[in-house]
This record gives sequence, structure tokens and C-alpha cells, in this order.
Amino acid sequence: MAEGGAADLDTQRAEVAALLKTQLRKGDTWYLVDSHWFKQWKKYVGFDSWDKYQMGDQNVYPGPVDNSGLLRDGDVLAIKEHLIDELDYILVPTEGWNKLVSWYGLTEAQEPIARKVVEQGMFVKHCKVEVYLTELKLCEDSNMENVVTRRFSKADTIDAIEKEMRKLFSIPEEKETRLWNKYMSNTFEPLNKPDSTIQDAGLYQGQVLVIEQKNEDGTWPRGSSTPKSSGASNLSALPKISPSSLTNNHNSSYNNRNVKNSSYSLPSYPPYNSYDYSDHARHSEKPGLCGLSNLGNTCFMNSATQCLSNIPPLTEYFLKDKYTDELNEDNPLGMKGEIAKAYAELTKQLWSGKYSYVTPRAFKTQVGRFAPQFSGYQQQDSHELLAFLLDGLHEDLNRIRKKPYIQLKDADGRPDKVVAEEAWENHIKRNDSIIVDIFHGLFKSTLVCPVCAKISVTFDPFCYLTLPLPMKKERTLEVYLVRLDPLAKTTQYKLTVPKVGYISDLCTSLSTLSGVPAEKMIVTDIYNHRFHRIFATNENLSSIMERDDIYVFEVAVNRMEDTEHVVIPVHLREKYKQSGYNHTSTPLFGQPFLITVPRTLSEDKLYNLLLLSLCRHLRCPVEEEESEETVPTKQHTINGNATNGILEEGSPSEMETDEQDDESSQDQELPSECDNSQSEDSVVGDNELENGVGQENSTKGPPPLAGHKKRLFTFQFNNMGKTDFSFIKEESRQIRFDEGHLRLSDRSYLSLDWEPETKKKYFDETVTEDFDKHESMEYKPQKKAFFKLNDCIELFTTKEKLGAEDPWYCPNCKQHQQATKKLDLWSLPPVLVVHLKRFSYSRYMRDKLDSLVDFPIRDLDMSEFLINPNAGPCRYDLIAVSNHYGGMGGGHYTAYAKNKDDDKWYYFDDSSVSPASEDQIVSKAAYVLFYQRQDTVKGTGYFALDREDHEEQRSSSAQGGATQSEEEEEEEEEEEEDLNDNENEEGEEEPEPNHDVTMNTN
Repeated sequence: MAEGGAADLDTQRAEVAALLKTQLRKGDTWYLVDSHWFKQWKKYVGFDSWDKYQMGDQNVYPGPVDNSGLLRDGDVLAIKEHLIDELDYILVPTEGWNKLVSWYGLTEAQEPIARKVVEQGMFVKHCKVEVYLTELKLCEDSNMENVVTRRFSKADTIDAIEKEMRKLFSIPEEKETRLWNKYMSNTFEPLNKPDSTIQDAGLYQGQVLVIEQKNEDGTWPRGSSTPKSSGASNLSALPKISPSSLTNNHNSSYNNRNVKNSSYSLPSYPPYNSYDYSDHARHSEKPGLCGLSNLGNTCFMNSATQCLSNIPPLTEYFLKDKYTDELNEDNPLGMKGEIAKAYAELTKQLWSGKYSYVTPRAFKTQVGRFAPQFSGYQQQDSHELLAFLLDGLHEDLNRIRKKPYIQLKDADGRPDKVVAEEAWENHIKRNDSIIVDIFHGLFKSTLVCPVCAKISVTFDPFCYLTLPLPMKKERTLEVYLVRLDPLAKTTQYKLTVPKVGYISDLCTSLSTLSGVPAEKMIVTDIYNHRFHRIFATNENLSSIMERDDIYVFEVAVNRMEDTEHVVIPVHLREKYKQSGYNHTSTPLFGQPFLITVPRTLSEDKLYNLLLLSLCRHLRCPVEEEESEETVPTKQHTINGNATNGILEEGSPSEMETDEQDDESSQDQELPSECDNSQSEDSVVGDNELENGVGQENSTKGPPPLAGHKKRLFTFQFNNMGKTDFSFIKEESRQIRFDEGHLRLSDRSYLSLDWEPETKKKYFDETVTEDFDKHESMEYKPQKKAFFKLNDCIELFTTKEKLGAEDPWYCPNCKQHQQATKKLDLWSLPPVLVVHLKRFSYSRYMRDKLDSLVDFPIRDLDMSEFLINPNAGPCRYDLIAVSNHYGGMGGGHYTAYAKNKDDDKWYYFDDSSVSPASEDQIVSKAAYVLFYQRQDTVKGTGYFALDREDHEEQRSSSAQGGATQSEEEEEEEEEEEEDLNDNENEEGEEEPEPNHDVTMNTN
């Protein structure tokens, strides 16, 4: 036996070896073990054949499990950054960890490092152990300054985070709370789907989450919103980031397999400064015309990188190694200079003229180290990567070594020029880099309180403009109207409804065309012969997709006022026995419908009302002459009852929607109703309706064939997926619907069960497909062919009212208000990056807008959008475009760019580079546009490097063909370097003539 009563060494070795081969399963927990300790344990138990000679030797006894080598100093929960699987740690499943700890114990004051297995991959799913957790910043709405950082697994739910926050901020159990996702100082989105995971919700590293407590008076500090519920309408608002699930470069896997490998061979990791080049590298390539290999869904990175690479002043800066003097490796907000160095290395390869393409693996590795959302191999957003790169390069190259604290001031009525200059000066006191020089501009933000008319004016820097696309304010929806008259055909309508509207808007639009009062409509979504959704009037229209089959049912009375009737969803089911099974399977068929009945009625009456609703679908068999003769009478009788009976019915006082349940699994639980007394009993009603469709006329004596009249179907009420017989009062055969049945829901329904033979004989399924088309179906909305870029800029600068979910805190009113907001452009940078907001997110859907935006390739005049009279030159020429082809969550990215050396356009598609013509560039795929101001192009001397080049050329031409000694050359180079430094300083001090001083950043 081993020490401490542990299992013998052979047993330990065999058990752990077997457990290390455990397959990764989503949700399982694995544990990190320091590889130093694990190697020692392997020696002690003779795990490998070459270690057998030390087996059992007390000199190699490992002692308690010790993970100190993995932990950050002074933190028993946080592990060091950039640890590598198999090299720094070993992963063992829960059972293996428990065995090791039971045999050897755990070092005092250490906690187990437990990690969950998460599923990753957009199209091909694979499991990984999530070694590095997502760090979230948590705070209360009432005190956002007090931020607490906690780490969560991507598999943790929003509900788990909320519980942790309630505990963290000591919120009483009885207090109702809401969770918000804070993106910027004034942008919040609700996190109201408690079951969704961090990965599903798209939360990323460093995300700020805010918990809000309900006020004593029942209101919410952030304004009114639908309270949290567990219903179907409670879907999470989609975050404004890429919808792909986030991945982490440090998640452990073995070649994307699900099985852990126990061979412990170390994987090869390329050094960060290495690049792979094409084997067939041609040395005649032009500088800049170099492709980038796709490493697996990395076209988004390639597209953004090629665009940045073709921004002349930025590329010159890196090619001439000017970045080395400005590297800021101590900036806590930066990446220790690593991103700048990796980007510089990649730029030099692209512009070396040696390669047809390179493989940017080292660059991707560095990006993944600092931005885990880009570390995996899922499709991402080229604009998001671009935003990260610009920010990362800025902080890595920030000339400000110690950022001063600056108190931000409101305008308080001061002139715009004064406030703008102050804002820009404050900005460059903390942010001064080549990125600021090239990309940063200034816009004016004006907020007006609707209550006290307080005006708040601020000037904020921007690195790119995100422009909304003009969208139609309306959309068309095709719906089917099912009238109250059971003989009337269903009619299809094409409605024009607000794009951002409610179900009530749909009812109003349909009412105008059909004449049916809007308050007497119930809107449903029917799928697979069942009610998929029953909508409340206050639900958003965005929850209806284009492909949904929307049926609107006319009901007899205003459902909000009448509580003496109930509206019941009815499904049609066919009963049949399956061989080898004891239960009865009941698949759905036909069209479900809504029936309105009094809260108290006889069983006969209910049956007759159901027959009445089905009358269009019922037929009598041709072989029975008597039945054939009764058809006209039957229809006449039914038609008569349509006015006498149905118009007395009403509907419930409230509606609610629930999540759909699985029909097939639900039906397996339903018992056969052959033994149910109401199913087969002879019930002779006083209504002629039954006599018309029954097999025999009602008589006082026994029927000639079966001794009783058999109904066409049996029925049973299903409440929340369970069979519910409680509504039948056996003694009197009276049915009384209680308060619970007043709630209209797609999960509570009446099922009509038909025997196959009866259904075949009496039910005509072809009637379901028979409907009329209203003349509105001929309407074809006009599609605008394209928008101008100016339309998008105008929309960006248009005054808008903040949404109820995104209020502004008014310092005068001391509360959040739905203020009006207006953005104006004050000053523009040398290179203007324009992001077209093609991806549209709403609570229920994500969509890509593929409208053509017509943008100029040269002479974009921004003067009409600038409110600064001294803004200076503002004409731009296009230099690059990032394209996206395809839909949401996938597709393909490419780029067009203008080469700075030959002034020609090229098309970059991963490793392929080909010439392009100008007429190809403007397309529906254009996603991010890059414009350079005409007064800053090469030769104008706007940038310091450009002036240096000009001086060098002038100097060399003056020298003519004269030669200099090596010593003279060295002296001249030293003088030039000194001169460069002086010119750079002078350039910062002396403003360009006729330019506003706030944007003089050259």
C-alpha cells in the first residue's frame, strides 16, 4: 500500500490512466493539476515505462497536490495568464481529481481549480475544457462606481449570475430585480432570459453587468419595462456584438477531438515572431500585394488587416520602424506592446515584395491572447476586430506614459468652439498616438430632457463612424383571417404594419381591410397542426418572422371585458395503435381552431359547439343516402345556430403566452379514452345539430346498429401538457371552467380524438387548404433600389428620442428620462472609417440588411455635415473597403484596397490578390469604408513622415551625382534623425493654417 492508506501504486496508475481517457461531455467538470506535481506523481507510481525504476521510491513521493505554480500571487482562485495544456497543467475529470485528493490530499490554503466543459463551434460542435473563465464586472444601478469583478464559466446561466449579484450586494429575497448589460456610459440592454448561458448571451471579457432593484412604489429606476417572467415572450435582447458565441484560446482540446489523450506528448507552439510563407514564394511580387492564408474562419481578420495595411500613413509608420520609439509596454490599458510588434511584423511581410501570401498565425495568436473572443476558429465580425486593433495599437503606442485624471465638464452654455477645444485638449492629454493622429475625430452630442428642458452638450472623440442604414418604417405581413361564421372560408390578407410595432397594430390593420373589429381578434402562430404561439396584443411584431403562418381568429365579444366565457384552443388528433407498444399514439392533423364557450355548459352543448365549428370540414359518406340527404338541412341548421348560439359567446379577460412544449412527447402520456364514460356513452342532445351529422336520427329506443349513437370524436382537456379531467362534473354531466381556464395559452387546449376510420369517413382534410385571397395579396411594395452614403450620414445626425430601455439620467430632475439625442460632426480625421450598420438585432431576430449603399470613390464632401465653421478641408477619397457576403453568423469577408505605390485597386480574398476595377467596388457587400482626406495624402506634407520623405528627395536631388564618404553619410544620417525629432515636435506645436486647432494632430 502507498502512504496514507492510498490504493497501491499499480491501482493508482491504472485508474488514473483510464480516467484521463474520459470523453469530454458538455457540462462536466474537470480539474487543473500543476504539471510539476503530476510529473512527480507519475514517477512515483511508475506511470511510464522509463520511470519504473523509481516506482515507490520515497524520494519522489509527490506529497499533497500542489497547484501553486498555476496561481497568481496571493489569489487562490485566479490562475496565471497564457498557461498551456500539458506543458503547465494537466486536466483530470472529477473522479480522477477526487481519487488524487483522497490519496494525497490538497496543499493547505489551496482551492481546487475546477473548470466546466463547454461546447463550441458554430457549425461543427466540439467540446473543450474552459480553462480561462470570463471576467465580468458587476455593479448596482444605484451605485455604478462600486464595481466588483467576478469570474464565470461560459456555461453559467444569467440566472446564476443574478443570484451571485444578489448575494454580493445583499439584496433581500423579496426584492424584485432586473439585470442589464452596460455597453457604454448610456447604452444598456436587458438580460431577461435567465436560462441562457454567458456564451449564448454573447457576454465577453470585461463586460459590465448592472443589477437594478424595483422601487417600493412598483416602478423601476430605469423606467418601465415588461417585468421578468418565465414566459415565451421573455427572450433575451441580443447584444450589439457579433452573434457568434465567444471562444477562448486557452480552452483545452486535442485536435478538436472529444477524447482526452494520455500520451502527454507536448504540442508544438510557433514562436510569436514567426510567419509561414508560401512555399512557392515569388520574389517578383509588388509590395503590398500579398495575400493572407485563411487559418479557419479567419477571413474576417484578413479583410480588416488588408484594409489597415493599405492606409499609407499607418503603413509608412511601421515600415520605417517609427513605432519602436513609441512602444508603451507599461500601459495598463495596453497589450505590453505585443499587438504593435505583431502588427508591425505582419505589415513588413506584406510589404516586403517577397511573398505571394503569408500565414498570419503569430499575429492571430497575439490577438487571441489579448482578445479571447477572437482566439477560436469561428466566424467573427471584421469591424469588431478592426475596433480592437485600433484600440490595441493606440494603447500600445500611446505617447502618454502616465494619464492624468481629468474632470469632465458640461458645456453649461459656453460657446461650442471653447467646449470643443477643451474636450480635444483633454483627450490628447490622455491619448496621443499615431492612431489618434490618423483616425480620431470629434462629434458633438446634445441631449435635451423632455421634462425640465435641461440641455446637456458634450464633445466626444470617435475612431470610426457607425452609420445606420435607412430602413423602411413598415413591413408587410401575410395573415389568414378565420371568421366567426363557421361556413365562411378562411381569407388571406397582406397587411402593412409598423416595423417596430405591436400585435395590436396588426389587428388594427386587418380590421381596416376586413371590417372585423380589432378588439374581437386573437392572433396566433400555427405550426405543425398546433398553436405554436398565441399572442398578447402588447407583444412586439418583431416576434413574427416572415416564414410564420399567422392565423387571426374572430371572436364574438371583446375578450378584455367578458369573463363569463372562455376561449379554448382546440387540436385535432388521430388515434391509432402502434405495433409493439401498449400506448396509443395520437398524431395531430388538420387546422387547430379557437372556440368560445360559456364557463358553464353541458357536455352535449360543448360537443355540438365543436361540431358547429367543424361543419365546413365534415362530410357524409356517399354510401349512406340518408346522410347525403341531410347535408343541406345540416348546413342550414348550423348556419341558423351561428347567429343564435355562437354570438352569445365571449372570451377571457386576459391572455398570456408560454413556451411551446413538445407535442410528440406530451402525447405519449395521454391515456386511451376507450374506458372514459363520456367517450362512448349514448348522449341524446336536444340540438338538431347532432342529429344531422350522427349516423342515425335520435330515437327513444336503442339505435339499430350499436345500441347507442356513437360520436364522431371523443375529447379531453389538456392543461400544461397533462390530461385534465377536473372540469367535468360527473353527476350532472355539466362542465364548469374555473379561473385557471380563463387564461388563454397554447399549452392548455382541448383535443378532439378521432378514430382513423371515422376520420377517413367524415373529415375532409382538403378543406383546410381551401381559402380565399383578398385583393390586398396583389399589393407589391416598392423596393428602393439603393441609398446614398449621404442618406446614412443624415440619419446619423438626425435627432432621435431615446428608447424606454435606454434612458438618460437628467442631473436636474435627478432621474432617468427619455431624452432627445442629436449627434453632430465637429471635426474629422485624416482617415475616416465608416462602418455601415448592416447587422440588425432585435429581441427575436437577427438580420442582415443587404441594401446597396452608393458611396463615392473620390471627392466625398463632408462639409455639409460639419457644424464647425473652421473645420478646414473635408474632401475624401476612398482607399479601402471591407466586404461581407452572406447572412448572419457566417458568410465570407474580402477587401478592396488601393495600393499606395501604383495607385491601382486590388481585390484581397484571403491568400488570393487580383487586380480590380473601380466599378466593382460599390456593391451590396460593402461593410466598412476607409476614406483618406485629400489634403493629407502623400506629397502634401501633412504627416511628419511625409515631410521627411520630401526633404530627403529634395536633398538627394540637390546633391546630383556627387558621392560622399561613409563617414559623411553617417554624420548626415545622425543629423537627419535629430532633425526628424525636432520637426516632429514643431509639427505638434504649430497648427496648419486655416485648420481648427482642436484637430491639429499631425
